[in-house]
Amino acid sequence: MMQEQFDDLFSIKGKTALVTGGSRGIGEMIAAGFLANGAKVYISSRKADACEATAKRLIDTYGGECIALSADLSQLAGVESLAQRLSERESKLDILVNNAGAAWGAPLEKFPEAGWDKVMDTNVKGVFFLTQKMLPLLRQAASAASPARVINIGSIDGLKAAIFDTFSYGASKAAVHHLTRFMAAHLTKEHILFNAIAPGPFPTWMLSTGVGFGGKTEDVDWGLVGKRNPSGRVGTPQDIAGLAIFLCSRAGEYVVAQTIACDGGAVGTS
Repeated sequence: MMQEQFDDLFSIKGKTALVTGGSRGIGEMIAAGFLANGAKVYISSRKADACEATAKRLIDTYGGECIALSADLSQLAGVESLAQRLSERESKLDILVNNAGAAWGAPLEKFPEAGWDKVMDTNVKGVFFLTQKMLPLLRQAASAASPARVINIGSIDGLKAAIFDTFSYGASKAAVHHLTRFMAAHLTKEHILFNAIAPGPFPTWMLSTGVGFGGKTEDVDWGLVGKRNPSGRVGTPQDIAGLAIFLCSRAGEYVVAQTIACDGGAVGTS
């Protein structure tokens, strides 16, 4: 048997990535992990100021290149604008992380159409059309020796029913998981690999609003939330970035069209 090489098995050094919804939460965690491991990272979010501030903070902390590009990905005009601006700066895109998302909570009888449409437009339509518009750059990066990667960020709420009244959110994330398989069926042969990550509880603004912390992520008792988890804690940046890095490296190259729960056992043990 020939001697196999296992150097740089988990390396993403020198790759160019776009992380949507990268100004905070899980998007920021993944962007930080990518930067710390030598990737060039673009982050997008709706609010330009917040996006710029996060990019600066990440560069100050981890070095490297982090570029902010603001965009509203619930609108096709925002999707096309982001794709256009990125293509003016880059000739190829190795990694696309579709993380930008919205949630809405309301009792079943009072759940509004606005809460349905906003969530579906951002979480499903935005993911599909941004991937569509990024295909030329992903195709430029893709080869048999080094496939391009797309990671869609779903949720364990798309794998099981949540305790919250977030009807459109759970449905949208189940749609993202299945869309991942559909896209993989069409594009794996072009060496563009699709997978989804379904995060459980992480210390994010979105979860903070759901559990009554009012959007605060620091100086609140995340241990209280973590107690309900089989692992006894909420997720860390290393947990989510580690899985994303694995999926985007040589180590994850044979993992295709999967939805992987990153949740401390919440789904698997229930």
